[in-house]
Amino acid sequence: MIKRSKGEKIFAVFNTILLTGLCVIFILPVWHVAMASISDPGKISAHSGLVFWPVGKATLGGYQLVMQNSAILRSYLNSLIYVVGATAFALVLTILAAYVLSRKDLYWQGLMAGIVAFTMIFSGGLIPGYMLVKNLHMLDTRLALIIPFVVSAYNIIIMRTSFAQIPEELFEAARIDGAGYVKILLTVVLPVSKAIIAVIVLFYAIHFWNSWFSASIYLTDRTLFPLQLTLREVVLLASENAVVVETDGEDIMLFRPLIKYATIMVSTIPMLIIYPFAQKYFVTGVMIGAIKG
Repeated sequence: MIKRSKGEKIFAVFNTILLTGLCVIFILPVWHVAMASISDPGKISAHSGLVFWPVGKATLGGYQLVMQNSAILRSYLNSLIYVVGATAFALVLTILAAYVLSRKDLYWQGLMAGIVAFTMIFSGGLIPGYMLVKNLHMLDTRLALIIPFVVSAYNIIIMRTSFAQIPEELFEAARIDGAGYVKILLTVVLPVSKAIIAVIVLFYAIHFWNSWFSASIYLTDRTLFPLQLTLREVVLLASENAVVVETDGEDIMLFRPLIKYATIMVSTIPMLIIYPFAQKYFVTGVMIGAIKG
């Protein structure tokens, strides 16, 4: 057993206290919403402050009402389409861009990398972006939420750094065997880059799942709304159109708080489920892409 110094023990205690406090801060809001979502609708409306356990008799009525809301179910399906489609498209483009930029024999490699990095600092802005989407006739289409945001310069740079750290000997061996650039990418680069690919997939999936601002700008057709935009209406605007459900003759106003909490949980659960499975790749992938520039 390694004996730690007094300073190391103090540092460990400090870290434990700090991380425990951060865990409480991060978990408490989620716990509050989870407990409120299964509380009695009448009592939760009159309750103030944090909810540490269900107020009144626990019920899943809020979730039942959410499942009856066709707008929320449709938005949920839309978000899945956006996340799966856009993430797959973005991953392919990011891998191709990062692979090209990582090759030392690329002409004007530094210039190309500089142009990509430049877009992280400067962009065309909201109005030019809207005009571009409009002129491309993508307003009120699913492509408006995919094409303009399908590639992230930040993710390209992380993946390029990871690809650049692959030993050059592997590439030389593949070239000796007659492999071209595409075959090297498929048989050499991708198999040893699973960790960074998992991280980039997670980054893109979270981005597209949480995105609502672009949908509020480019979409007016409610049938194309992603879940987060519908959630915004439910939580912030209390839109009549966003909470159309059947309550067996009971006052819908009584159930609105329950519907809000249940909708938030429904939109949060997928990421809570996915993240633990990607966690083992997350630290490794980020460190691989951050060792050198």
